[in-house]
Amino acid sequence: MSSDSIDYGKLMHRAMRSLIQDVLGEVAENGLPGQHHFFITFDTTHEDVELASWLRDRYPEEMTVVIQHWFDKLEVTDAGFSVTLNFGESPEPLYIPYDAIFTFVDPSVEFGLRFESGQDEVEEEYLSEVEPLSEDEEDEEAPLAEDVEPEEEEPRDAEIVSLDSFRK
Repeated sequence: MSSDSIDYGKLMHRAMRSLIQDVLGEVAENGLPGQHHFFITFDTTHEDVELASWLRDRYPEEMTVVIQHWFDKLEVTDAGFSVTLNFGESPEPLYIPYDAIFTFVDPSVEFGLRFESGQDEVEEEYLSEVEPLSEDEEDEEAPLAEDVEPEEEEPRDAEIVSLDSFRK
């Protein structure tokens, strides 16, 4: 199969997923450095996502998890990662493939990635700045997805660069 053009969108998609894999691999090996922590929003309808049925019932389309204070058994592979998180005193194992991820945010350094699916192609947007969370918004206890769901109508000060702006 030959193409008349370079598919930069697909290449960027692969590079950003690889970045997530590298970051999580470092954390699995060495733990979270400093104040780093991650908000990861993913598609719970993705066929390869593994999570408890009560979590799938509670979050039928998407879910945001936090990797911060308490997490266990973080294992990173080429296709995705598994981790055990505590949901209100109930440890639950999860498996999240990279291609199920909608957003990956590290508010401690104002870094984030957002992946959006188009009709026939995948588009990615790089968020060069993400509004930091106030202390009230950070969950000091076990991560609860309901406590970290982003408010979609809240305006952001982040600069968003869409790959569409570079396409002809």
